[in-house]
Amino acid sequence: MNPPPVKRSLSPHPVLPAHYGAEEDRVGYVRGLFDRTAESYDRINAWMSLNRGQHYRRDAMVRAGVREGQRVLDCACGTGVMAAHAQRLVGTSGVVVAIDPSLPMLAVAGTRGVQNRVSGTAERLPLPDASVDVVTMGYALRHVADLGVAFAEFARVLRPGGRLLVLEMVPPRSPVGHLLAKLYLKHLVPTLASWLGGSGDARRLMQYYWDTVDQCVAPGVVIDALQDAGFVSVARSVKLALLTEYTACRLDDDRS
Repeated sequence: MNPPPVKRSLSPHPVLPAHYGAEEDRVGYVRGLFDRTAESYDRINAWMSLNRGQHYRRDAMVRAGVREGQRVLDCACGTGVMAAHAQRLVGTSGVVVAIDPSLPMLAVAGTRGVQNRVSGTAERLPLPDASVDVVTMGYALRHVADLGVAFAEFARVLRPGGRLLVLEMVPPRSPVGHLLAKLYLKHLVPTLASWLGGSGDARRLMQYYWDTVDQCVAPGVVIDALQDAGFVSVARSVKLALLTEYTACRLDDDRS
């Protein structure tokens, strides 16, 4: 029998002094930003992704095997884009639970038709053991407090053989690609965000967005942390040099 998985303490990125002063300040800083920009977040994101973000999320869930009748957890659901797509994929015979620490974000998700909205964090999921078939997370890995604890929680709530899908952004490896991504995401998008969002918070949020993308731990570290949490068949695929899909499976009990 394999030993129990080790819960590694692992921050998704180092302290970012331009935004907050110490690691213990990060969670409150991020939650405050999302709370104050919830109403404008979708407008900013639609422009940033050239209105292709929703289609990409849905296609990624289909590739990950989300289907009719399943019970799906969308962790850090934000405004509910992935959760709404998941509801349509699982149909009336399935259930989608959308979890986020930001109440304003959950309120926006409700206007999108997301039904089961719960306040919570990735590190302490308010769900029973082995209660969902799929866990999804869209572009929020950089915002959790501890990757090791979050991944252990994902493994806990997944049923044996259940699947995990994590979407993220990773800066391009080529110098030219990295420069173009930085110009777009750190400078152009924040300027637009301040106009669309009508506040300095919207601009700060998108500047923070790029800084977390640029400083996030390497994909290999994420893959190792998933394996340490007990996941198998861990894989990563890259789309358009910037978009990353991490997929993994919870170990079947009869293989432990």
